Amino acid sequence: MTQNPPPLLGESPAFHAVLAHVSRVAPLERPLLIIGERGTGKELVAARLHYLSRRWDRPFVKVNCAALPETLLDSELFGHEAGAFTGAVRRQIGRIEQADTGTLFLDEIATASPAVQEKLLRAVEYGEIERVGGRTQTVDVRVIGATNADLPALAEAGRFRADLLDRLAFDVVTLPPLRARREDIPRLAEHFALGMVRELGRPLFPGFTPQAMDQLLGHGWPGNVRELRNAVERAVAASDPEAPVDEVTLDPFASPWRPAAPAPASAPPEPTEEDAEPSPDDFQEQVRAFEAGLLRTALEKSRFNQRQTAQSLGLGYHQLRGLLKKHGLIGG
Repeated sequence: MTQNPPPLLGESPAFHAVLAHVSRVAPLERPLLIIGERGTGKELVAARLHYLSRRWDRPFVKVNCAALPETLLDSELFGHEAGAFTGAVRRQIGRIEQADTGTLFLDEIATASPAVQEKLLRAVEYGEIERVGGRTQTVDVRVIGATNADLPALAEAGRFRADLLDRLAFDVVTLPPLRARREDIPRLAEHFALGMVRELGRPLFPGFTPQAMDQLLGHGWPGNVRELRNAVERAVAASDPEAPVDEVTLDPFASPWRPAAPAPASAPPEPTEEDAEPSPDDFQEQVRAFEAGLLRTALEKSRFNQRQTAQSLGLGYHQLRGLLKKHGLIGG
């Protein structure tokens, strides 16, 4: 039975362009790169490339290169023979061999060490691998790499092998961030909300209020779809099961009691004779006055709309309210 590719939701032109690109290159027996910010769905796209290819019924093996140190990543990818090193009590078949006749997805490939990159190059170029302590053997694997890094810049700086980049970049699928496909946010939010409702065993999802949807549409989403999913599921879990979701906590860390960031490790420069020595009280008062001035200016520019003010300052809504209360700009 044919396995369907994983669902990718969206109607925006940028999203449809990616789907068309994926459908065009999926049948090609060539390595590929997927480039995108964190949370844009690189692994889902890799799976779609596999299941739309002629290898759809063969293994789809995933490795996160950033999750393992160099020596373990080498062994994980290429395997080892018994006795190849201390602790190698039995033969281990590497992930590349496990993916033979199928697809190998290498997430965070930019973090692979030069030694691992060199062995990957041979695997991609010639289909040859060598277990640690073993002989060379041939495999048939389609390699798909993914990263949020600028690989050409890394190659130019000597931090990524240019010849490996040349081989992997037969084609490059670049994923748009969520802020470039805002028209997809309502559909994605509804999808994630319904999933959370089912998980909670609730009979229905009453929807989002216009205010909550404005929050979702107005946020910058640095964590992209993954961040959106967390925010929506968190809001549904905290909401009244019989009422529409009215507020979304975009920053779960926002709190008036959030610990302050640690002080810089470097010591401040030694004061010179010309340096004035303001009193600690004067300094703190100047900082408070400056902070309050920034808040007043931002409020006025946003016509005292607190959500727009928080967005313009890069703050969470509750974080802004905590600051406004601190400076007496709203009631306690």
